[in-house]
Amino acid sequence: MEKYLNFFDLSRKVDYKIEVLSGLTVALALVPEAVAFALIAGLSPLTGLYAAFVMGLVTSLFGGRPGMISGATGAVAVVVVVLAKTHGVEYVFATVVLAGLMQMTAGFLRLGKLIRLVPHPVIFGFVNGLAVIIFMSQLDQFKDVAGNWLGGPALYILLGLVFLTMLIIWGLPRITKAVPASLTAILVVFGIVAAFGIDTKTVGDIASIQGGFPPFHIPFLPFTFETLQIIFPFAAIVAGVGLIESLLTLNIVDEITETRGRSNKEAVAQGAANILSGFFSGMGGCAMIGQSLINVSNGARARVSGVVASVMLLVFVMFGSSLIEQVPMAALTGLMIMVSIGTFEWASLRTFTKMPRSDIFVMVLVTLVTVFLHNLALAVIIGVIISALVFAWDNAKRIRARKHIDAAGIKHYEIYGPLFFGSVSAFNDKFDVLHDPHEVIIDFAESRVVDMSAIEALNKITERYLKVGKKIHLKHLSPDCKLLLKNAEEIIDVNVMEDPTYIVAVDRV
Repeated sequence: MEKYLNFFDLSRKVDYKIEVLSGLTVALALVPEAVAFALIAGLSPLTGLYAAFVMGLVTSLFGGRPGMISGATGAVAVVVVVLAKTHGVEYVFATVVLAGLMQMTAGFLRLGKLIRLVPHPVIFGFVNGLAVIIFMSQLDQFKDVAGNWLGGPALYILLGLVFLTMLIIWGLPRITKAVPASLTAILVVFGIVAAFGIDTKTVGDIASIQGGFPPFHIPFLPFTFETLQIIFPFAAIVAGVGLIESLLTLNIVDEITETRGRSNKEAVAQGAANILSGFFSGMGGCAMIGQSLINVSNGARARVSGVVASVMLLVFVMFGSSLIEQVPMAALTGLMIMVSIGTFEWASLRTFTKMPRSDIFVMVLVTLVTVFLHNLALAVIIGVIISALVFAWDNAKRIRARKHIDAAGIKHYEIYGPLFFGSVSAFNDKFDVLHDPHEVIIDFAESRVVDMSAIEALNKITERYLKVGKKIHLKHLSPDCKLLLKNAEEIIDVNVMEDPTYIVAVDRV
């Protein structure tokens, strides 16, 4: 019974007032985002709203990170926009279902732990780039229908309402935390606009959000191999983008709340949510860092807030569209600008003179790719690859060999540093085969044989000594190195000569 109480957050102390009010705030912030992302993808606004409802509800109930918010996202929108234009919405629904199956598979295979391979500079760059994107996406609210920048009274009114929203969100927590500052700001600005009849852009000016319960719908398309060839590449990208953004958001929320989420459970939940989204007329999605930060900054820590946000979003669509469409965009714009300010890792700017240049380069590059290409997955992958190459290069330079000849005339090479593909060349340069004595010992007490390139290097160095009639021993090989060498014997001819005396005397675990 206790585990079920824990599942629904009933066994821990939950402030339901904070959870409900925060969920309501998030629901209001979800509306323009979901509509905007659906339009970016060339789909109906309801497609984005239905996705936000399904994604939010499923991941809030079953996800690995209580308090994190999922919904329709720009990262998914920019992937499916081409498919929507060329093949239509039915192919988008099928793509989302297939992407969900891939994500669930990744979760069941426990691949969520791979997010640990993302270095901190990449996370900094990802977060900073996302903060810039959130800020830049709000600039559209300062343009008219024709795409021209506002001017005169319309601009001054919008700026005044935006700054008022930001002031309330910044200042209210310093006075009281009894109510979420974000919701208070939205209600105050809404009240001022309604009371004084101020003419300003509202949610309804973007698109109508009126609709019913998400209809169950099996994608109508031919179930053929040709169809699979069309949707598979898009599904793979959607699955990858969704997992990367969701798991990075999970890590960020973990740091803020000083708790630990479950990445594999989140991957399964994200996959299940996308499958249901595809079958209930949604465009799919993933975790939303902006709305997640709104939620946790309001003090929400349980699953309740996410459930309330998704349910209230559906209530808005089904019953409250006429009211929600009157909410001033200035209030939501001010809220999202404050989110972008809170998202940006300002501490990363202070590290420019303290971090290695390679880390600074990776951080800036990931930020730029995120901002200009709007491809979060590509930005993270590029950052991880460059970080890995830098790491390999740095470790390749660290391999060293201490040399001495003992009283018996045997020359010792004491290797330290990892022996792998990047350090093989430097390793080979350490040996003077022609001028070494008849017997040589290579000591690996402070080194490790890591990969196939390292095995081949050992193979070649023993061949070189054998050709000139000299004897070579490998000393202090760790058990994992020995296993690697033994397995390699089935593939290549490993010319390794080991003296049993050394093995018995000096092997270490």
